[in-house]
Amino acid sequence: MLNYNIFLSRIGTQLKARWQSGYAEDCKSLYAGSIPTLASIFIMIETLVLTDFRNHAMCRIKTHDRRNVIITGPNGAGKTAILESLSILSGDRGMRGAQMGEIARFNGNGGFSIFATLSDDTELSVSFDSGDTNRRAKIDGDNAPLTEMASILPMVWVTPREDRLFVDSAADRRAFFDRLVASFDSTHIGRVARFSKLLSERAFALKSGGDSRLVDVLDDQIAAVATTIADARIKYAGELNYFLENCAVSVSGMLEQMLIDGRTAGDVERAYREYLARTREIVGDKMIVDGVHKSDFGVFNKKLALPANLTSTGQQKTVLMELILAHAKLLHARTNRQPIILLDEAAAHLDTDARTKLFAELGESDAQVWATGLDADIFRDVPNAVFVSCVNGEISNILVS
Repeated sequence: MLNYNIFLSRIGTQLKARWQSGYAEDCKSLYAGSIPTLASIFIMIETLVLTDFRNHAMCRIKTHDRRNVIITGPNGAGKTAILESLSILSGDRGMRGAQMGEIARFNGNGGFSIFATLSDDTELSVSFDSGDTNRRAKIDGDNAPLTEMASILPMVWVTPREDRLFVDSAADRRAFFDRLVASFDSTHIGRVARFSKLLSERAFALKSGGDSRLVDVLDDQIAAVATTIADARIKYAGELNYFLENCAVSVSGMLEQMLIDGRTAGDVERAYREYLARTREIVGDKMIVDGVHKSDFGVFNKKLALPANLTSTGQQKTVLMELILAHAKLLHARTNRQPIILLDEAAAHLDTDARTKLFAELGESDAQVWATGLDADIFRDVPNAVFVSCVNGEISNILVS
């Protein structure tokens, strides 16, 4: 985890120019509201209907034009399932990453459906039937690719799993930030998966004593994909930092550091290709090689002058929420749209003042927020909210504040 001052000193002329001048001015111009259409592109979910989804045989929620949707109830009631359905509706596999067959209600017909109407009258649906190999998406009743859903209804979410983001493995942080990067580049996650597949093919070729020309071809592909991944991560971190006030994000890694040092993408790709050509040993039946699969994201708490992993659980949660809010602002500036924000157990580890500040900032973000919690009293001061009670997969007592 890099010290913040070290991070700034290493950020390099390329990223400095992008962060401090050019892109910062672009963001300032966009987010200050110089484009009058910003306020008009604010999409909310008006109605959500679930059928045979997890423990919900039939679930219908109307948001009554409220920006905050608060779902409360005991453990196992089906609160997280509602957020999971929304994450799938955005074209993603879902916040839990579950197989589709696992999501279908137990003792149901083996399938499920998710249907939503938006504030601009768009209708979205995702369904899965027993025997299907994948989900089927529809937009306004017409079949559509799942990738198109994300452009209509961008989403970002935080679950209890991310509460340990700063102290868990680098792999967990890479997965989290790569998902955020993919909000702007839908092919980024595909590149990360392709890089992993190419590495596996390279390891197999080296272990089996394959033709060196085959390894040459794999190294060419690996170097190209890895450089693109590293460049996307660096660009995202630099742009996100513009919207962060109390923390800063750094990226450390072999390729990322070369880019931060000001080397061109072509130079980095060639340097990594040469590195791969020199690194073809198999040690203990393992291929030892550096690359974007070893990179890490660091987060520094500027108020405490400490890396986030050395702060308290509550302070880590506060920083995590600031990251999500900054991401929403960046998405707004870059795409002229606001994401739906999903917060599972949103108030966990936050004291009263932190909760009040969080929802005040969420209100200023012009994003619709869906949040879950055990106790509705914790959210009693949340403005512009609809309160939904969930018990045993059934929805009741929808109250509007």
